[in-house]
Parts: sequence; structure tokens; C-alpha cells
Amino acid sequence: MQKAFKYRIYLTKGQRRIVEQQLEECRWLYNELLATRKRAYEASNISLRRYDLQNMIPGLKVARPSLTSVHSLVLQNVNIRVDVAFQAFFRRVREGAEEVGFPRFKGRGRYDSITYSQYGNGVRLEGDRLILSKVGAVHVVLHRPVEGTPKTVTLIRSRTGKWYACLSCETEAHPLPPTGSVVGVDVGLASFATLSNEQKIDNPRFYRRDEADVKRVQQPNDAAKNAANWPENAKQNGILARIHERIANRRNDFAHKQSRALVNAHQVIVFEELAPIQMGARKGRGMRKSIMDVAWTQFISMTLGKAAEAGRTVMLVNPRNMSKMCSGCGELVDKTLSERTHTCSYCGLVLDRDVNAAINILHRGLQTLQT
Repeated sequence: MQKAFKYRIYLTKGQRRIVEQQLEECRWLYNELLATRKRAYEASNISLRRYDLQNMIPGLKVARPSLTSVHSLVLQNVNIRVDVAFQAFFRRVREGAEEVGFPRFKGRGRYDSITYSQYGNGVRLEGDRLILSKVGAVHVVLHRPVEGTPKTVTLIRSRTGKWYACLSCETEAHPLPPTGSVVGVDVGLASFATLSNEQKIDNPRFYRRDEADVKRVQQPNDAAKNAANWPENAKQNGILARIHERIANRRNDFAHKQSRALVNAHQVIVFEELAPIQMGARKGRGMRKSIMDVAWTQFISMTLGKAAEAGRTVMLVNPRNMSKMCSGCGELVDKTLSERTHTCSYCGLVLDRDVNAAINILHRGLQTLQT
């Protein structure tokens, strides 16, 4: 299985200048390849393939010598990113999505990572030093050991200027002892998650807790959008980025801990298959903000990754009628969003609304397993 290890790295001023220049060269190449595919289709109705553009890179390096400051595998990965963006665009077109989102050009400073697609070719780890081609030895904080065989390495620049190295490794699974426990999980806003065993996980609302700080910084930032105030504007942007980073770190830590607890305790875990962005689009602005803050998709994704390593089973089931269906008799009981108690007029079952939905999720998952 593939497992990622993310470490903080510290670049010298000279190394940072080199890597930032490499990011800009990759951004230029991304835009150039994107423009080439776009022009070919508009002019001749020709859809260029990944390998067509890859064969163009040597010629672009001759025309733009500064591209030679970037490792060749990194440049090839830029081409892969362009191809992935187009594949996602074509998929959305086939699915009839409301917003297909044609691939967009990257503005200055908007290209924040580079990938070495073959470990040992341009990048290798020696002790607590990451040896990078054309950059040198970079100090790495190895807060945990690297497991398995490294395959790729990605350097990432955060919005606050911090740098990270992400190593994707091929590792062996480490199954946990079987528990025999099965659980359905209903995610929500009143509670972050409700389990079919009636356990509830409180919603931490990380963004809401720090929203006052965001507004305090953002208001003068909005008032200073002119050339004369650009130093103050840049300073406010930096403060705002640090606040959002703090919120994201807390949310990430919470999701890791809760997903680990689920995987450790249960053999089979069943979730609804949700699309939070589309759900938020149908709601008001406040509801959309709350849905993005709760980050259900991140939580489910982390649970899937940990379950794969631990030998657990995670299922995603159709969410249709989960809140309406009575977990006792299967009849549909209409209720408004404000009604927090499920009361069945057919069998008389009275139960917390979210617990009822979690039990239905578990039943649907078990039915799927049986079939």
C-alpha cells in the first residue's frame, strides 16, 4: 500500500531562492503546455495527449534556457499535472456537471509544489538531510521514521512560507486484531458525527471559534486595496494566512484523532456517500460556511486510509432517505430539519434523529456486504 510521510524542512536563504525560482519555471511551463493544448483544440479540433506535450519539453528548454535549472523529472511531472487537470475536466463534462471548470492558468505565486517522480533520481534522503538536485542538502525534521520504500518526493510551500517534504512510500499493511464490531456513522452539524451505538462526537467548529480573528484582520485588509498601501496589505495577508493555517491544523489534528479512534475500535465502518460542496450550494451562506468548516470529506478520507493499513472495512452507502426511514420498521417518516427526535407513527419508535440515521446507514452497509 502507499503511505505518505510529511516532514517540515528548513531551507537556507540561497536554497529558498533557488526552489522558488524552480516553482516559477514550473508555473511558466504549466501555463505554456495548457495554452498549447487549448490552441491546438481551438485551431484544429485536435486533442493533444500527454506524450505529445512531453516531446515538446526539450524544445522549450532550448528556447527558454532557465528551464534547465529544474530537474527533468520535475518538468515531466508538470506535464502530468496538466493532463490530470484535463482528464478531470472531461470527466465532469461526461457526467453533465453544472460547472465543468475548464483548467485555468496559474498566476504568479500560485504554483506551490514540485514533485520528483522517482526517488533516487534527483532526490534522496541521507540521515536528516534531503539531497536535492540543483539545490543541495536540506535539513529535514524527521519527527517519525520513514517506513517502507520511498517512491516519490514532493516539496510543498505553504501560504505562510513554510516548507514541507512529502514522501510517498510503498509499505506493508499492519492489520490490527479483529474486533467484530460494526458501526454506522452519520455526520452532521449539530454533532460532528453520531454512531449507531448512540455515541456522539461534538462538532468543534474550529472556524467559528476563530471567525472573530479572521474578521478583525480582514476588515482593514479590504480597506487597503490600493497601490499606496501595498506593504500594509501584504502584512495583513500574512497574518490572515497564519490564522487560516492555525484553523486548518486544528481541524486536521481532530480528524486524524477521531478517524484513528474509529479504526481502532470497529471492524466495519459505514458512512453515507456525501458531496458536501454540492450540499452547501443549495444552502444559505451561513450553512455553506458550517459545512466547509466541519470537513466531513477529510474525516472520511483519513478513515479510509487508516482502515486500509489496519485491515478494516470502510463502506460508503447511498444516503437516500436515511433521516426519514424508521430504523425499527422501515417506513418513511417526514420531518423538518428542526425536528431532532424521530417519532414513528407506525411502530411507535422514539429515537434521536441522528442515531436513527446512523442505524439506517449501518443496516444498508450490512445489506451490501451480504449481497
